[in-house]
Amino acid sequence: MGAQSGDASSRPPSNGRRLSGNTGPNPLDSSSTGKLLVMGSFKGHALPGSFFLVAGIWWTGKYSLWHATRRNKSLGSTRLASRASQRRLEMMESSVILFFSFFGMLAEQFFAGGPKLQLYDFTEKHWELLMNWQHATMYLFFGLAAAVSLIIHTTEAAPLALDRLMLAIAFFNEGFLFLYHLHGRSMLDVHVHQLLLYAVFGQAGVAFLEVFHRGNIILELLRCTLTILQGSWFWEIGFVLYPPNGPTWDLQDHSNMMFITMCFSWHLAFAMLLVSVLHCTVGCLVRSRLKRTPPMEMGLLKTRERDVESEDEML
Repeated sequence: MGAQSGDASSRPPSNGRRLSGNTGPNPLDSSSTGKLLVMGSFKGHALPGSFFLVAGIWWTGKYSLWHATRRNKSLGSTRLASRASQRRLEMMESSVILFFSFFGMLAEQFFAGGPKLQLYDFTEKHWELLMNWQHATMYLFFGLAAAVSLIIHTTEAAPLALDRLMLAIAFFNEGFLFLYHLHGRSMLDVHVHQLLLYAVFGQAGVAFLEVFHRGNIILELLRCTLTILQGSWFWEIGFVLYPPNGPTWDLQDHSNMMFITMCFSWHLAFAMLLVSVLHCTVGCLVRSRLKRTPPMEMGLLKTRERDVESEDEML
């Protein structure tokens, strides 16, 4: 097939450059140092891809539930997602993200021959596995965003909108590092990562808008869509650059670039469809649940909810 080639030269090139003019093995090349870059593999792309896919699906369900309860408050829907339950969900979510961010940093530093917190090798006079350091920095900013969110929802120490601002900064930092992460790579390798940047910077922009328009379901679902897109595209990058089975891709073929660009649009369509289906499903389930509520119980719920927080006070 013209889109693929078994030529070994089509494999992704090594990354990084020596700081000095010394000749010898490239310190950032896993083949020259015997160290395996954590994200420079199929599993290394599948892991963050799975994380973003799960996060996008989780956010879609959560925001759809909250939106449905706000729209049906007169039917007693706030018992399905009260302000207290929303706060608990935010705390649980932030704790999980903080844990996985910390685990990701540890994996980049200490697993599979990582730099083990050594940034510069003064003996060989070169930077030590900067790819791993960049990936760890990406995890660091998501961990910071999760920590701030946890503080916000457990104390009154910071304004509520700060969690969205920190999330926007985390996504922006991810895109910023990826933007300067591609020097010296093959044409298709650069292209698949450049396409990823559309999703990442899009998430940063949407999260920043949420600082000023919190609770806007359109912005929330758009962020969910871009998060799922980023997750599925990480998987696509893994299959293109590090195919687990079958022939390798020709990374210099322009036809492959055209196909991958079209494939990115398919991933976007899939993400939009998935978010739409989940949003409609959650809304239907909430309305169905409320319709089955006995009239006497509904009257008690309405009495109890007369003093419930206004929609602007909802998370």
